[in-house]
Amino acid sequence: MTYVKPKFRHPELPKNKLGYTIDYYEGSLSTLCAGCGHDSISASIVQACYEMNIEPHRLAKLSGIGCSSKTPAYFLNNSHGFNSVHGRMPSVATGANMANRDLIYFGVSGDGDTASIGMGQFVHAIRRNLNMIYIVMNNGCYGLTKGQDSATADAGSKNKSGNINPFESIDLAGLSLELGATYVAQSFSGDKNQLIPLIKAAMKHPGFALINVISPV
Repeated sequence: MTYVKPKFRHPELPKNKLGYTIDYYEGSLSTLCAGCGHDSISASIVQACYEMNIEPHRLAKLSGIGCSSKTPAYFLNNSHGFNSVHGRMPSVATGANMANRDLIYFGVSGDGDTASIGMGQFVHAIRRNLNMIYIVMNNGCYGLTKGQDSATADAGSKNKSGNINPFESIDLAGLSLELGATYVAQSFSGDKNQLIPLIKAAMKHPGFALINVISPV
């Protein structure tokens, strides 16, 4: 089995206004589980940046730890990137913003990375209205370990071990609204027609922009 992506592309692929074909915005071949919704979100990010004629070097992608935080390797190979420690991506985004306000900061996180260990970082990024796009790839479980329930798992749902979750879930979109986030959206990884315009709007928004994407495994 190989994880090397073929370099051949159709010679007549359409180009955007910058003269790039869509493969210029792609990344490495994904090693996530087949059918994972996270790959659909990555594809939506690629499509949005291609259609918006974004120069990849103008964008910095940031992540923490988890299945979701692996995905920056799978889109925008020609952009800047930083993979931080678990739950600390907003701190890195804050420092990067202070160093260079001209870049587009694109944070990718998961429900565990955001709603559990990273909750304190998440809420203060909203409170400060940090200028970034913050995408949560929300699958309600810790997919990199053994599929345990995360803080966003629905009450009464059954995990891979057969255990029923007794706790109410944390609503990240609702929490963001309560904290005064200036752009809040919620979508589904399987609906690219909805998700791509939301990503485009978030990239145009000045300030903190949250997109909570329900992404089943």
